[in-house]
Amino acid sequence: MPRLFGTDGVRGVANKELTPKMALDLGEAAARVLGKDHKGEGRKRALVGRDTRVSGDFLSSALAAGMAAGGFDVIDVGVIPTPGLAYLSTQLNVDFAGIVSASHNPMIYNGIKFFARGGFKLSDDKEDQIEAILGQDWERPTGRGVGRIHHDSDTSTQMYTEHIVRSATADDPTPLKGLRIVVDCANGATSAVAPVVLREAGADVVVINASPDGYNINDHAGSMHPEQLQAMVTAADADMGVACDGDADRCLAVDNEGHLVNGDQIMGILARALKQEGRLNGDTLVVTIMSNLGLKLALKKMGINTVQTAVGDRYVLEEMLKHDYTLGGEQSGHIINRQFATTGDGTLTALTLAHEVVRSGKSLKELAADFPQLPQELINVRTPRKNEAKTDEGITQAVKEQEEILGETGRVVLRPSGTEPVVRVMVEAATEPQAKQVCESLAKVVADRLA
Repeated sequence: MPRLFGTDGVRGVANKELTPKMALDLGEAAARVLGKDHKGEGRKRALVGRDTRVSGDFLSSALAAGMAAGGFDVIDVGVIPTPGLAYLSTQLNVDFAGIVSASHNPMIYNGIKFFARGGFKLSDDKEDQIEAILGQDWERPTGRGVGRIHHDSDTSTQMYTEHIVRSATADDPTPLKGLRIVVDCANGATSAVAPVVLREAGADVVVINASPDGYNINDHAGSMHPEQLQAMVTAADADMGVACDGDADRCLAVDNEGHLVNGDQIMGILARALKQEGRLNGDTLVVTIMSNLGLKLALKKMGINTVQTAVGDRYVLEEMLKHDYTLGGEQSGHIINRQFATTGDGTLTALTLAHEVVRSGKSLKELAADFPQLPQELINVRTPRKNEAKTDEGITQAVKEQEEILGETGRVVLRPSGTEPVVRVMVEAATEPQAKQVCESLAKVVADRLA
């Protein structure tokens, strides 16, 4: 059986693969596993939150019910960005938290992921323990042993919003004064947060896609569909734009001419700024294997090291915690700033990037130009035998031959998807035609060998 927990929690089509019963069972199993880590004599406590999908109503209710049945008092904070729930779990002295969200995926999907005490995503081992007992009969608590569910959305959202604002306004109450910025909220969880944060920091804010109706989350909006943001930035004569995804754990940006600034470039800008301030621990940025080689080469000239991890911000965070690094993230816009967060936070990223534009006195276009991206080609090869891609001799030999041709100005990444029957073939090269040719050649080898 394939592992239930993927790269970022449990995902599936809501009410088909991810049912209320599944959510109930996950809540109960998580309570059993994570309840063992409870410290003290007081009641066990947990948090539940969700994004704006209509299916979040019944799935978060079921998740909270499972937690309460497992003996936890549950605070349901309603709609909140995923990083907001992680932050609240550090402030409200809870044992764990569960968020109902499918992040950047279409509305039809939903998901569930957990944060342990302290706001950190669960380890693979903890997820395996939860999966191992999922749906099992056990001696459930009764009487005073069961939990209660309390709803509190307004106070919780305000706590998180104030925290984000404080991260940039300690020395100046309006650090973004004079900056005009367009924010695309993807009709998601940050619709009531990001515009408030940016305005309180002094920016002139133009807001788009901040009217969630349960069905329009990520629908031709947000970081997965930045076209509308790109058009609005130029139409509104804005200095820059930012786009979050549905649960606001990622952020991409747009410069004043409407050009996209991806997560690699944002990380480069922020890493350089932190190094200049003496706050980039180890002069190191943590990235995944999917980050563009151009970022690594540019940072090397600036005296900044890069460390690579597997795909997934949880693995980025593990490396950061292991060596006490400050900053890390993914090309997709998941960026973790450990000064203020325990997970990727799109709203925080938007604020800190805008702050650097003002502080530096340069445009976002100028800042991003210092981190040119090598041409990159990506082809998804569908195959049920995706896990053989790393061990098939014909594939590994073909990759080795192409890597020798690319040399130091190119590279190949073959990665089985964590959620789909797909092998992702990614190639970077000095020129676009070369990247395309090598990628198509390797994709054909993968398709033929794993047919």
